[in-house]
Amino acid sequence: MAKKTRLISELDARMKAEVLARARKMAEKESVHIRLGMLWEKYGVKQSEITHFTQTAVSKLENRKDLRISPLIDYLESLGMGLEISACPKNSTEKELLLRI
Repeated sequence: MAKKTRLISELDARMKAEVLARARKMAEKESVHIRLGMLWEKYGVKQSEITHFTQTAVSKLENRKDLRISPLIDYLESLGMGLEISACPKNSTEKELLLRI
């Protein structure tokens, strides 16, 4: 694991800051899609059991480039979950709760 971390650090150092920032942003978006897809699996819900969504709609939601909040809320409610949105300064670990549903 230390070897991987060192290799990633070396690659980061070679990249321009704006390219690295763009790559990190893309990776974060992709991880959201992966985590959404894992939620229904984790809680033992079949895609077909997600209310108000067809299997196609679930797939589209999980793969959208820009997530919309209202379908996301409906999706999470189908899984018996809520949504919490926080704002945080870019250079801090502080968070300000904006919305909890």
